[in-house]
Amino acid sequence: MDPTQINILNQRTAKPVPLTAMGFGGAPLGNLYRAITEEDAQGALQAAYDCGIRFFDTAPQYGLGRSEARFGEALRRFGRHTVQLSTKIGRLLVDCEPHEVTPEAFVDVPQKRIVFDYTYDGVMRSYEASKQRIGVDHADVLLVHDVDVFSQGSQEASDAKVRELFDGGGFRALTELRASGDVTAIGAGVNEWQVCERLLGLGDFDGFLLAGRYTLLEQEALDSFLPLCIERDVGIILGGPYNSGILASGPVPGAKFNYADAPPDIIERVEKIEAVCKAHNTPLIAAALQFVMGHPAVKTVIPGAVSADEVRSNVAVFQTAIPSQLWSDLRGEGLIRPDAPLPMENGRAA
Repeated sequence: MDPTQINILNQRTAKPVPLTAMGFGGAPLGNLYRAITEEDAQGALQAAYDCGIRFFDTAPQYGLGRSEARFGEALRRFGRHTVQLSTKIGRLLVDCEPHEVTPEAFVDVPQKRIVFDYTYDGVMRSYEASKQRIGVDHADVLLVHDVDVFSQGSQEASDAKVRELFDGGGFRALTELRASGDVTAIGAGVNEWQVCERLLGLGDFDGFLLAGRYTLLEQEALDSFLPLCIERDVGIILGGPYNSGILASGPVPGAKFNYADAPPDIIERVEKIEAVCKAHNTPLIAAALQFVMGHPAVKTVIPGAVSADEVRSNVAVFQTAIPSQLWSDLRGEGLIRPDAPLPMENGRAA
């Protein structure tokens, strides 16, 4: 597979967003779990650009603005017109006292605290602040961030944020930005497909950044959400293709699944998937990264990286030739769903 392959998000409009088949996910550059140097951050971004990647995703949450600022530094080298950029709304960053800093999973962050705000004013303020941090006059894709149960803590809290988005004018702000050309496409960046499906029932969205919910281990989204995306011509930006670790590391001690230690049933399933991969001399990580591209709704996959070497490794994995029999064997052994589209069926074989 070629990371410079062009897929299209938002084909229903006169100005679709071209996305490379592989993009760059910016969460690690916000110092996710550990601090990384400015040299490594810029090296990762430069390597992505040099490898032909042209879609870059970030958010205010990622390091309380640190990821966006690092993207801005890189874009001054690349030229804004040469890439497609997405960022997110929903978290305002507010100056605060040191004890009030809300870093979530990020370390070595600016002295800010997060205020969730999905109202009209919150969307506009968040977008303007992001543009200033990145140093650009527009983003191509603007995403509602983390209105899901995973991020908000309960179904009740998630429902409240969705109501705020629509009743408080946040969605109206997004559609105004799209109509004026300030952004080309709008959507949501979340950890659960169910809230995406709900949002599609409430408004006209162009695409979704779905993290970790369509992978070699999880295909429940095939039941209703992904078919709806095909029906509505809605594109998916696929994050978290490794389920936060285990599909990259394999079933090793301490392997992570959805940000926690992998439970025994997941370890057992990954062992079986890895055995099929080994029988075809294919790294598990390559199968995980390429599997998601088999679905026609998935327009790009955005693995993260914290160094130039990691970027080049991701690209090499993405380009690894995978025999079609591997996919057939995974399907035949019941390790992926029989209705899961395969890369070879979607014209995306390596």
